[in-house]
Amino acid sequence: MDKKLLLKLMAIGFMSLLLLVPLALIENQIRQRSSRQDDVQRGIANSAAGQQTLTGPVLAIHYRERLEPEMKEDPATRRLKSIPRFADRSFHLPAENLRLNGEARVETRQRGIYQVRLYHLDLAVAGRFVLPARLGLDGKRDIVSAEATLLLGVSDPRGVDNDPAVTLGGKRYRFSTPKSSTLPGDALAGERLAIPLGNLALDAATTLDFDFPLQLTGSERLAIAPTGEANTVDIKSDWRHPSFGGRFLPRQRTIADDGFTAHWEVSHLARNFPNALAAAKGGPSPEVLDILFVDPVNIYLQAERAVKYGILFIALTFAGFFLSEVLRRSPIHPLQYLLVGLALAVFFLLLIALSEHLPFLAAYAIAAAACIGLIGTYLAGALGDRRQGFAFAGALTGLYGVLYGVLLSEDNSLLMGSVLLFLALGAIMLATRRIDWYRIASVATSRPAE
Repeated sequence: MDKKLLLKLMAIGFMSLLLLVPLALIENQIRQRSSRQDDVQRGIANSAAGQQTLTGPVLAIHYRERLEPEMKEDPATRRLKSIPRFADRSFHLPAENLRLNGEARVETRQRGIYQVRLYHLDLAVAGRFVLPARLGLDGKRDIVSAEATLLLGVSDPRGVDNDPAVTLGGKRYRFSTPKSSTLPGDALAGERLAIPLGNLALDAATTLDFDFPLQLTGSERLAIAPTGEANTVDIKSDWRHPSFGGRFLPRQRTIADDGFTAHWEVSHLARNFPNALAAAKGGPSPEVLDILFVDPVNIYLQAERAVKYGILFIALTFAGFFLSEVLRRSPIHPLQYLLVGLALAVFFLLLIALSEHLPFLAAYAIAAAACIGLIGTYLAGALGDRRQGFAFAGALTGLYGVLYGVLLSEDNSLLMGSVLLFLALGAIMLATRRIDWYRIASVATSRPAE
């Protein structure tokens, strides 16, 4: 191979590596902007309400049990005397059936150029508790007394917008906030609202029907722990881009232009009650059904994914230049390679800057058109051939179109990128299959004499 040609290839490789620096700087800038958006979201959540996890309602039963007396010897009389012993115990009683029916209205709040979504949920909560006689414990156990407290877990109580009137067993109550959100050994995790119900009758079973309205504000995510024995949840909203997750997917759901509706049915056979009580703690597999009010187009995520294809753009463009040098005998200076590569890199900076103010498609189209027009005009003058410059611009247009398809289809991005590389390699191999590389002179490094 000609020495000058080898040096040219080395120079092209060096230029490609050198352009990784601006691409890395642009990717870092995108991450900083994304981090800034996360900070704004946390700031608005701290001022309004964060992600909400709703647990319950459940009954917390506290009871006192008389144990076998302890026999101790009186040091003075040397006689045995009986000392009474008691144990205080507690457990949580799930509702026999729990029904939640709500409508969520999504509001977009803006701070500068950053946006955050808040939802306002109007929820109707209803169900029934069945307290068995003697709390369902062994009749041989001596239960002295028992009292109950209705608990509703709300991960961020600042989001409770109303003071709901709770109807329970034919009586009306109001929630209060306990002084301590979590007692030692308490299975219900996190913040909660409470209604003390006082002493319970132990001799006969008691049925307590309940219902109350709840207005709840949160950001980004709504999670509901299905604590009842039989749970029915119906949620509808005006948001068109929900993401359903958690341990339980909707049995039925409809997503349309005017919003979505979703219906869940969860039985006690499908959920773990202790894990549902601890749902506010999170964990790898929280026992919840949840709804994410997601942004359909995360501009920072898509821009970051686009930058990862930047080196592929540069490599394909440089390969086209080199192929043009070999086949058309029109040498291109390494500095021209570098300038075109910088223009390709600037596209990604334009993309993120424009997408913060315009819809992503419009920002992508404007940035791509500007870079294609600049590179096509520059090459038409630099090569002294308008048709060749426009041919390169057309090839770049196809590349940008493929990249946009990759960004829209995250699941198929690897497939599309692999196919693009294969097609590019195939085109180069077919175009150069008749070239004798051993006899190539310095056509790629100097213009022929005129």
